[in-house]
Amino acid sequence: MPRKLGVTSAQRKAMLRNLASDLLWYGKIETTEARAKETRSYTEKLITLAINTYTDNVEIKKTETNDKGKEVTITIVKDGSKKLAARRKLMESLFDLQEVRAFKESKVDFKARTKGINHPLIEKIFNEIAPKYAARKEELGQGGGYTRIMKCGPRKGDAAEVAIIELI
Repeated sequence: MPRKLGVTSAQRKAMLRNLASDLLWYGKIETTEARAKETRSYTEKLITLAINTYTDNVEIKKTETNDKGKEVTITIVKDGSKKLAARRKLMESLFDLQEVRAFKESKVDFKARTKGINHPLIEKIFNEIAPKYAARKEELGQGGGYTRIMKCGPRKGDAAEVAIIELI
């Protein structure tokens, strides 16, 4: 049974979306133990969804005529139906975090690095996180266990147990 965490359902859903988004983007967050346990379950379901669908791509070959009159064959890679459904579910379940310009990175370099990426967090999940855990699943023969919770002791003020949750 899910914990209520002392907030209304709308606040709880927003909090879990925020914590899960930050965990997937940064790889590690600090929160209370109860929130970490709820975030763990929420995040692992999303990672499993991405692992099961990240290879579902459809290649389309198009023949076009270029400026010089030659016919050129272009291969377009699009998401398959299962991956598209998973992408929509992830976009519904997470906040859309955007790429931040690095220190001393020029505007031109930043635009070149982020060109064509509309949803960086979703792309990170499908291009980095899912392949990493899928390879681990193949290697070990089991899935799950993508996160780890480390207890850090009581927090000052309200004595809630502080925990660090991270992707492993």
